[in-house]
Amino acid sequence: MGVVTVDTEAEAREDLRSFGKAWWLFLIAGIIWTWIGMIILSYDARSVAVIAVIVGFVVILAGVEEVVHAFMMEGWRWAHAALGVLFLIGGVACWAYPGQTFGTLAIFIGWFLLFRGTFEVIAAIASHGTPLWWLLLISGIIQIGIAVWAIGYPGRSAALLVLWAGIAAIMRGVGEIFMAFQVRHLTKEVA
Repeated sequence: MGVVTVDTEAEAREDLRSFGKAWWLFLIAGIIWTWIGMIILSYDARSVAVIAVIVGFVVILAGVEEVVHAFMMEGWRWAHAALGVLFLIGGVACWAYPGQTFGTLAIFIGWFLLFRGTFEVIAAIASHGTPLWWLLLISGIIQIGIAVWAIGYPGRSAALLVLWAGIAAIMRGVGEIFMAFQVRHLTKEVA
């Protein structure tokens, strides 16, 4: 029985090529995500219901996008489909319970940053001596600081949620725009 090796870069390129001439879908999605991020960042943190509804919209949009990926990509279809369904359910829950959703998400993000920052500090210490290990350490310390600041007072957690949701939407938009041009480039490369 031989060992099967998987060239993940080649598989990723094939998945991107499978989109073919639909590269513009990534571009449109990227523009929409960036626009939504800007809208989220412009809202006042006190308008809980509005922000929860917008976060619900963002989560549903992410779910629709994952379902589309499940139908268009060859690899990892099940993961995209499962993630899409979870996002869709989460988005509907955001709309059904906006107050509870907002508070839960705000606190969750603070605790998430605390755990992630702690993990990054531990990973940085474990990789001491490797190139740029200190960047991971600084990132972890900053995340722990933001988490402690946000968890300490619910109002700050709410502000962090707005900031996080807005920046996450913008970053996803930028990623989708880069993906559009990568798919376009790979399509021209094959042709």
